[in-house]
Amino acid sequence: MTIRRLGVGQRMSNIVIHQGLVYLCGQVAKDKYQGITEQTRTMLEEVDALLLEAGSSREHLLSATLYLKDMGDYDAMNAVWDAWVPRGHAPARACVEAKIAEPEYLVEVSVIAALKP
Repeated sequence: MTIRRLGVGQRMSNIVIHQGLVYLCGQVAKDKYQGITEQTRTMLEEVDALLLEAGSSREHLLSATLYLKDMGDYDAMNAVWDAWVPRGHAPARACVEAKIAEPEYLVEVSVIAALKP
């Protein structure tokens, strides 16, 4: 049983790969002072970059959990999300309202994906 960890820190790894699955740590926006649309867009750019590094892609997403600071941002976040998810490749998904570690962040996502064959 091999577990591969990338971007390993004291508290967490950015990527963990095990038995053909890719687990990403929670991803947030590049700039926490932007609005929900920009935060969602740049957060998903981070997901793309980590999936690429791991040998996966958004077409291989299995599951996503989105955390919103305020459910009032649900529609705006979904507009960006829906444009980002490839048609026919939507993952299982949950979206909850939550306090995020830094109060300026409006959205965070955690994803699990399959490695590309």
